[in-house]
Amino acid sequence: MTNQKKRGNVREAAVDILLKIEKNQAYSNLLINDTIKKMTVPAIDVPLLTELVYGTVQYQKRLDFYLQAFSKKPLVKLDKWVLVLLRMTVYQLVFLDRIPDHAAINEAVEIAKSRGHKGISGMVNGILRSMLRGDLPDYDLIDDEVERMAVETSHPEWLLKRWIEQYGKDKARQIATANLATPVQSVRVNKVRISKQEVIALLKEDGLEIEESELIPESLRITRGSVVKTSAFKQGLVTIQDEGSMLVAKILAPNPTERVLDACAAPGGKSTHLAELMNDTGDIISVDIHAHKVKLIEQQKDRLQLKAIQGMVSDARELKESFPNEQFDKILVDAPCSGLGVIQRKPDLKWSKQSADVNRLAMIQDEILEKVWPLLKKNGRLVYSTCTIDQEENEDVVESFVKRHHDAEFDDTFSERLPELIRDHKEPLTGMVQLFPGEFGTDGFFISSLIKK
Repeated sequence: MTNQKKRGNVREAAVDILLKIEKNQAYSNLLINDTIKKMTVPAIDVPLLTELVYGTVQYQKRLDFYLQAFSKKPLVKLDKWVLVLLRMTVYQLVFLDRIPDHAAINEAVEIAKSRGHKGISGMVNGILRSMLRGDLPDYDLIDDEVERMAVETSHPEWLLKRWIEQYGKDKARQIATANLATPVQSVRVNKVRISKQEVIALLKEDGLEIEESELIPESLRITRGSVVKTSAFKQGLVTIQDEGSMLVAKILAPNPTERVLDACAAPGGKSTHLAELMNDTGDIISVDIHAHKVKLIEQQKDRLQLKAIQGMVSDARELKESFPNEQFDKILVDAPCSGLGVIQRKPDLKWSKQSADVNRLAMIQDEILEKVWPLLKKNGRLVYSTCTIDQEENEDVVESFVKRHHDAEFDDTFSERLPELIRDHKEPLTGMVQLFPGEFGTDGFFISSLIKK
C-alpha cells in the first residue's frame, strides 16, 4: 500500500508542475529542482517525476492529437488540471513500457477523484479506457504537411514554418526530431586546478561512466550517473556546461592578462570558462542586468575558486556610463535570445515562445551590440553568440551590424579556432557558425566573431 501511495505522490507532484508550466509559463527544469529540494517526492521516484514532466511537455501536441480522438469535449473546454492529468497518463500509456496500463489509469482516476467530483473522474476513466480499447489515430493521414510534421514531432506550426522558410523542409524535420532526443550531458574540467585525467579518475570512483569529447579538449561527456552529487563537482573541479556553450569562450580565445568584458554573463558558465582559459589571470568584468543573477556568477566563481572575475549589475546597453571607450581587449556578447536551440533541455520553450518574441529580442540584441562596440579596443575581438537557431536573431543581427559600422569586419581567423570535426563537416561561413541540435551532440548555438579595424 505504501508503494502505491508513493507512486501516487509522484504523479500528484507531476500534475502540479505541469499545471504551473501551463498556467505561468514557468520553466520545467526549475520547477522539478524546486520540488526535489522540498523533497515532496521520495528520492527513488525523482527519475520518474522528471520523465513524466519532460515527456508530457515534450510530446504535448501529439498527446493532444491522440486525446482529442477519444474526448467528446474539445480539449480547450477541459479544466487545465484535467487536461494535464490526461496528457500525463496518455504519455505513460503510449511511451512508457515499465508502468502497467491499468495502474497508470487507476492512479489518474484517483487523482481526478481527489481534485474534482465524481463526474470528472468518470470522464477521465472513460476517455482513458476507450483509448486503451481502441486504436490511436494515425498522424500520417493528416493532409497538410506542416500540420502532420507538427503532430509527429510535437512542435508548434509557426515554429516549423519559420525553420522551413529559413532552412528547408528536410532540415526543419531534422531539427524538430533532434529536439525529441535526450541531450548530451557534458562537464568542463577546471584546468586551473586539476588535470583531465585526474577528474576522470575521480568521477569513475563515484560510479560515473565517461567519454572524452571530440570537440573540446577540456570537456567530458557523462554517459551514466549524476555529476552534481560527485566530489569533483562539490570541490569545484568541474562545471556542467553544454559543449556548444564551451565553444563560445574558445572562439573568443582570451590571452592571460587581458581585460575582457562578458556583457550578458549570468549564470556565469562562459565567464568562468574564460577565467580558466586565461589561467585565472587578467580581468574579466561579468555583467548582468539582475542583481540576483550576478550573485549566481559570484557563486560559480567561488565554487571554482577563481579570482579573475568581477561581477557587476548593469544593463549591457548602459555600460558606456561605467567605462570609457576602448577599454577591453575582448568582448563577449552572449545575447539574451529566444533559446530555440535548447528545446531538448527545456521543451516548454517551444510552447511558450511566439514569433513576436523573436522580433523583440532581435531588436535588443542589436541595441546591445551598438552600445558595447565603442568599449572594444582597436584590433580587439568581439564574439556574438546565442543559444537559438533563428536567423533573425543570428546572421541578420550580425550582418546588419557589420554593414552599418565601417570599423567592423568579420574575423578571418575564426575557422582556425573551430574544432576540426566542425570544420570538416560545416560549410565555412565567414566569421560565423550555426550549430544545430543533433549535429555534434551540442545544443543549437550560433557563434560569430568580429574584429575592430
